[in-house]
Amino acid sequence: MAEIIQKDGTWAFDGDALRLTPGRDRNVSLLRRELGELVVPLGALAGISFEQGKKAGRLRLRLRDGADPLLHATGGRLTEPHDPYQLIVESDRYGVAEYFTDEVRNALLLDQVPSEPVDEYLLPGPSVPLSVSAGDGTAGFDGERIRLEWNWKTEDAKAAAGARTLTLTDITGVEWQPAAGLENGYLRFTVRNAPTKAPPKYDPNAVELWGFKKDPLMALVAAAVQARLPHPARAAATEVRDARPELPSPPVASAEDDHDALLRRLRELGELHRTGVLTDDEFALAKQAILKRM
Repeated sequence: MAEIIQKDGTWAFDGDALRLTPGRDRNVSLLRRELGELVVPLGALAGISFEQGKKAGRLRLRLRDGADPLLHATGGRLTEPHDPYQLIVESDRYGVAEYFTDEVRNALLLDQVPSEPVDEYLLPGPSVPLSVSAGDGTAGFDGERIRLEWNWKTEDAKAAAGARTLTLTDITGVEWQPAAGLENGYLRFTVRNAPTKAPPKYDPNAVELWGFKKDPLMALVAAAVQARLPHPARAAATEVRDARPELPSPPVASAEDDHDALLRRLRELGELHRTGVLTDDEFALAKQAILKRM
């Protein structure tokens, strides 16, 4: 078993899975602490790397596309402090980090784990029920229903409709976007048969985020919902199949159609015989063949 213990967290590998436990240091992000321990099966990994720095290094895991609902829901937009697949390594533990990296890489080679995308989630996503308050509202999810409630900072036009309850069957997608520069972030749910292009500030299916400390926690709600939606790879395959035009079925000839066609053929043969194209023997053989089919 390979293990590396740091203030930032502890990573352990037993040959089959990696166990990622966030540290208790005050610099560890709120999202990582709330997410808790992650168990990543070896089959979900696409690779591992270790980068050395002057004062500290960094271990990084690369997961296969589609393996983790958290990464899918956030679109790779989790910044370094909140990314659970990075570990800060102190300089006096560089040797341990290199050994850990080699152990995981060797296991990937021995098990011949492919790096291609997967069509099912290999991690379960955050546990439910959970509720997060940030930005202009509170988002709760119990595994079946999403509850959006508004606060005093919510735009009046959006708050006027009151709290919203959405079921999983209502939802076709979910996205978390962090605030960046002058652009606010959001947690947005795409509702079936009710597309909207309204900014999150006015969208009753979105929570607007302004870049405060608890904003990243909304990514947990996004991931928990994403984990219970159809996997995007399978959904895409279904859309392609449904969009494929159906080829018309070949017409089925009725008995009457066949009979009429044979009669026409007899008349054609008679004309060919009369004009001398067919000899008597040739006409007799062709006529006999058609009569047998009739």
